[in-house]
Amino acid sequence: MPDQTEHAGMAALSICEALLLAMNDHGLLPEHEIVGVLRDAAATHENVVGTEGEVQEHQAVAALINRIITGGNSVRRPQA
Repeated sequence: MPDQTEHAGMAALSICEALLLAMNDHGLLPEHEIVGVLRDAAATHENVVGTEGEVQEHQAVAALINRIITGGNSVRRPQA
């Protein structure tokens, strides 16, 4: 069963994704800017230095963000 930290992470992801969708829907950020934000976030996690466990955790986060980019979730792009 997920612990409190996992719940907080899931909630944060949902909130951020909803904010990105709203920004795009209202013309505040175009799709390419939203994708840029996501790519920057992924790169931050991909470039982390730390213990093997810390690096693996951050790599998993980067992979999730990259799946969001590929899937088009945050900008409602059609699936490829």
